[in-house]
Amino acid sequence: MENLKNKDPYLKDKNIVLALSGGIDSVVLLHYLNTHFSGKLRAVHCNHHLSKHCSEWDEFCKNLCQSLSIDYLNIDIFIKNDSNLEENARKKRYHSLSCNLEENEVLCTAHHQNDQAETLLLQLFRGSGVAGLASMPKEKTLGKGIHYRPMLSLNKTQIIDYAKKYKLRWIEDDSNKNTDFRRNFLRLDILPKLESVYQNLTKTLFRSAKHQSEALKLTRELADIDIKENNIVSDSGRINTLELIKLGPHRVKNIIRHHLSLIGFLAPSDKIMDQIIDLLRAKIDAKPLVGWGQYEIRRYQGELYFINNDVDKIDNFCQFHEEFENFPNFSIRYRTEGQRIKLSDKKHSQSLKKVLQDANIPPWERSSLKMYYIDDELRAMERIGRMEHAD
Repeated sequence: MENLKNKDPYLKDKNIVLALSGGIDSVVLLHYLNTHFSGKLRAVHCNHHLSKHCSEWDEFCKNLCQSLSIDYLNIDIFIKNDSNLEENARKKRYHSLSCNLEENEVLCTAHHQNDQAETLLLQLFRGSGVAGLASMPKEKTLGKGIHYRPMLSLNKTQIIDYAKKYKLRWIEDDSNKNTDFRRNFLRLDILPKLESVYQNLTKTLFRSAKHQSEALKLTRELADIDIKENNIVSDSGRINTLELIKLGPHRVKNIIRHHLSLIGFLAPSDKIMDQIIDLLRAKIDAKPLVGWGQYEIRRYQGELYFINNDVDKIDNFCQFHEEFENFPNFSIRYRTEGQRIKLSDKKHSQSLKKVLQDANIPPWERSSLKMYYIDDELRAMERIGRMEHAD
């Protein structure tokens, strides 16, 4: 929307969730949404417990919603007070909001043009590429729903004028004056000086972010074309390295960045990206691995595997576990060095290592495969099959 007078057509017939901090931006958005979409709105407040006033803010938001007959939920978030407080708070907040979001719900946040300008500068100072400089998208998938920023094209003056017009009340977060936070430092110390020299700076930076967003769409479309034409990504989400390295280095990097974005991995630094490129050309008998944070990329038999070590590993259904678990003397074990097994359809025993290789199971997954024993006799193995006996 270009102003706060008209009904946002995107939100028509949507179930709306508002991230309500209690500050002027989210209070204005609450008033706007309740005016145009009454009965289709609920509010969520994230309490970070970082200020002595946090209970007061929760109470303010709750009372405000009650006065408007809007469903309200407070989510408590606890964060270690470390050097990366600002970023950790943001990550935990969005994780909590994502988990709370139901299917077909749209999470609305009150980001505006000034926020976008600040984000662009922060990303620029970090040395970000196109994806970072594109800054905040108007909408994107979040959990089971959509994250939408209806006020992204509005400037702060428009928001303040709306709040005054409707005599709205809001709270002031004392941390917004703390210039130890980089965003506050930009907002309070740097941008005012730049604006004294560059006219309409916020609008100009917003326009630059929009140009970068359009460029990002082009790079992603190119990645999709390269992936499709060269059969680079398998149905299982692995990348065919032999086909990938036929492309030029910049297109290889573009495909990897695009794929990592699609599967929700944190974008790697230039140093990590260079290690990934080296991994593509590692010797065949090598066991290459590149890791950053909770993420790993491994290469095995001409494919790249993408592993998120923080994702809870939910056991897949295994028919053998269900079949044998109620037998007397049932036990689960794991492979041992030099072990041999005999599959039910084989005449002779085989090295378990060779069986796992033939089954194309990556080395790092083999030690976690469950082996099902009854009376100390191996009866079946997860992802492999039934056994006659074990040596």
